[in-house]
Amino acid sequence: MAGDILLEVQDLNIRFDTAEGVVKAVDGVSFRLHRGETLGLVGESGSGKSVTSLSLLNLVPPPGRVSGRILFHGRDILAMPGNELRRLRGDRIAMIFQDPMTSLNPFLRIGTQLAETLRLHQGLGRRAARDRAVELLRACGIQDAARRIDQYPHQFSGGMRQRVMIAQGLSCGPEILIADEPTSALDVTIQAQILELVKELTRSLGTAVILITHDLGVVAGTCDSLCVMYAGRIVERGPTTAVFQDPLHPYTQGLIASVPRLDRPGTGRLAAIPGQPPSGIGLPECCPFHPRCDRAMEPCRARRPPETGAGHSAACWLYPEAP
Repeated sequence: MAGDILLEVQDLNIRFDTAEGVVKAVDGVSFRLHRGETLGLVGESGSGKSVTSLSLLNLVPPPGRVSGRILFHGRDILAMPGNELRRLRGDRIAMIFQDPMTSLNPFLRIGTQLAETLRLHQGLGRRAARDRAVELLRACGIQDAARRIDQYPHQFSGGMRQRVMIAQGLSCGPEILIADEPTSALDVTIQAQILELVKELTRSLGTAVILITHDLGVVAGTCDSLCVMYAGRIVERGPTTAVFQDPLHPYTQGLIASVPRLDRPGTGRLAAIPGQPPSGIGLPECCPFHPRCDRAMEPCRARRPPETGAGHSAACWLYPEAP
């Protein structure tokens, strides 16, 4: 499978200097993404998902400090010069940002924003870029695309704006699509439509997807594999089916137990994980989840747990050997 690896993240660390201290936003994260794979990054708000996704395009804003390696076809994105990064972004690696209302320029027509990417990366002329933009909007389920392409973002609903963002992300046929909580502001019906649209379009293009979300229901129906993040670290990873059927880390078990199950009616109140996630400032080299864990042991408070297991792994002292 080594030849199928599109992206390899090695020991990624992201730090932010603040008045209160250094925030460890991402702490030693590593993962691989294969061609055609949909990989989910899951965790509570503040777990490091979004800043990890930004680092994949070297978009972490100052005062963020990024170290480690992000290899795309063997080239380190963090070491690329600016002109090479500009050719990469939006063309070979594209991103759907979290909020389409703030990601789309309110002063520019939809067609102008879509055509800009096509003209820059595909070398299309003005007319050809407009025609291609209309095709993309139609493919993303926007009716009367030839007319709506001349409208502004505020004239679209939330679901339609998200479809525009997907059209923009897929416009150049990228090898990797990063979707940062693309359905977080949408109702359930529109969520399902958007996710099915992403699956259909990426399947036809062979695009690999990194889906960042806190919604386990979205992950269950969309992702091939899964990384669970907590306090800037990956605490569990594996095929989505394996993680849902046999969650290893207490944090993953708590997340899954907190989701309503239609196949298990009458099971009483949903479980809740006590406490709050840590701030990321001054995190000790131990298990960051131990203050909230009802199975914490002495090693959890003293040392950082290793990640054990092949295929399906967890960073937890409950599994000193491969689970």
